[in-house]
Amino acid sequence: MDGMLSQDEINALLSGGIPDAPAADASTDAPADAPAEDAAPAAAGPTESLTDDEKDAIGEVANISMGTSATTLYSLVNRKVNITTPVVDMATWDSIVNEYERPCVFIKIKYTEGLEGTNILILKEHDVKIITDLMMGGDGTNIEETELSDIHLSAISEAMNQMMGSSATSLSSMLGRMIDISPPEANLVDVAGLEKQEDISSFLLGTFVRITFKMQIGDLVDSKIMQLYPIDFAKSLYDYFMDSQEPEAPPAPEPAAPQMAAPSMGAPSSGQSMGAPQMAPPSMGAPAMGMPSMGAPGMDFGMGMGMQPQMGAAPQMGMPMPNINIQPASFTPFSTDVNAMQSQENIALIKDVPLEVTVELGRTSKAISDILDFAPGTIIELDKIAGEPVDVLVNGKLVAKGEVVVIEENFGVRVTEIIN
Repeated sequence: MDGMLSQDEINALLSGGIPDAPAADASTDAPADAPAEDAAPAAAGPTESLTDDEKDAIGEVANISMGTSATTLYSLVNRKVNITTPVVDMATWDSIVNEYERPCVFIKIKYTEGLEGTNILILKEHDVKIITDLMMGGDGTNIEETELSDIHLSAISEAMNQMMGSSATSLSSMLGRMIDISPPEANLVDVAGLEKQEDISSFLLGTFVRITFKMQIGDLVDSKIMQLYPIDFAKSLYDYFMDSQEPEAPPAPEPAAPQMAAPSMGAPSSGQSMGAPQMAPPSMGAPAMGMPSMGAPGMDFGMGMGMQPQMGAAPQMGMPMPNINIQPASFTPFSTDVNAMQSQENIALIKDVPLEVTVELGRTSKAISDILDFAPGTIIELDKIAGEPVDVLVNGKLVAKGEVVVIEENFGVRVTEIIN
């Protein structure tokens, strides 16, 4: 019955509680509970990115840096190295996993001066094996059965240290500031099985800047390498690059020193410059000296044509030349007396200077593999035959030849020939 309480409501009132409100019907126009996504929308911040101008600037910086690194790598592997123009885009860890299915080498480079941040260089495992094999004296072909060991990682770290060091030098010149890096750290990473990207670097958890290069090393390597930048590092690099491109303000011009007119022999006439010599210019039919100019009767013709004489101009006609005393130069003749020149030397001043005297029995050249096989009892064949004179060197310079003798219990050398 309407207006009457049920037994449950009466029990709730007696116990001091509040009866539960009836749930609204799902078919009504105004539901009691709003959807969760409407009630508390997720606060998703805007995804950071780079503008086209920033990408172009970063690509230009990377192009110059990797060009210098390619030259350094060429000196390490003794093969032609070509690194193409980079492509700059935004990437996430999932895109890296899709492009690098097999294990690859992550090389972490940290800037210690001039720039603040870290970037990561990614090389394929196969490429690292070829580079390190070439660095160790191999031909880069027999690497299929080779496993990537700590020696390979140490070698590639040293190669990247030299490459990125030369890159930092280029950046220093480009940005006008001292830039330095710490020794790179190389790790073999299975990108598909990596669970915590922060173990490598924390910026890999979000969106970052990816710079892709195509690298060719002779006919052995033709693949891609990637360089990863944090977004804030890339933006700071862009700011430094743009600051370095601003032209410097030209220096303020210095005020011109006032010119002094040469003294004239007489008072100048009307229209004649002070100190102007009474000489007419030879061209354009100028009137002779002392004659009135065209259209200006009674006016002497000076330098004309708007020309003004400068300091040090030729003296006027009739001016006496100063009396200058000119004499021929006299030189002391060179002495051709050799004995007189030698007498001026005092050899006693250097007689007590110690010199290192070395007796060389012979020489030879060996490959590194042969030297590593040396053991007690190994016989090394020299380039001299038995009984041939030995060389006597003073401070590394050959001065004499001699024969080996024995003086009591010591070896000695009897000089048989002096080398001019």
